[in-house]
Amino acid sequence: MKNDTTELLAALRFAARKHSYQRRKDEDASPFINHPIAVAEVLARIGGVADIAVLQAAVLHDTIEDTETTLAELEAEFGAEVAGLVAEMTDDKRLRSRERKRLQVEHAPGLSGRAKLIKISDKICNVTDVTHAPPAGWSDERRREYLDWTEAVVAGCRGVNAALEKTYDERLAEGRRLIGERPSL
Repeated sequence: MKNDTTELLAALRFAARKHSYQRRKDEDASPFINHPIAVAEVLARIGGVADIAVLQAAVLHDTIEDTETTLAELEAEFGAEVAGLVAEMTDDKRLRSRERKRLQVEHAPGLSGRAKLIKISDKICNVTDVTHAPPAGWSDERRREYLDWTEAVVAGCRGVNAALEKTYDERLAEGRRLIGERPSL
């Protein structure tokens, strides 16, 4: 029997299978699946989001970008609505990192409101990770640059959920406080 719970669990199972061999870039090489689960949990707990398609897309948001999953596969498994939200979240990995980041900033204001919810939650989780469990080898300067970039992305997503935006602002401020400001020249 299909219901919201079974639909969300199906997305979790799919994402766990697709990301099963991937690890995060932190020093502990934590399982990658922890990230999309955290994004969905932030949406539900902090943002009060109960829209099952948004929660499914949050769990699946990195599958096209970071696995061999195709948009057609997601659409067949979860429908056009969920696949469309994941597509809005997906960077073109054929582009260099700097270009992908520029495009995220540029495209953020044009995202659907539902995709903006996922994007803000994703950035909350990423800022938290860069602050407390950064990728191995990242300097404080690189971490500060990352925080600045997330701020530019989130600026284009504002106006969709005050609680998520407040949490993002708090996590960003914490990151800047803990990592420290740029040294004066």
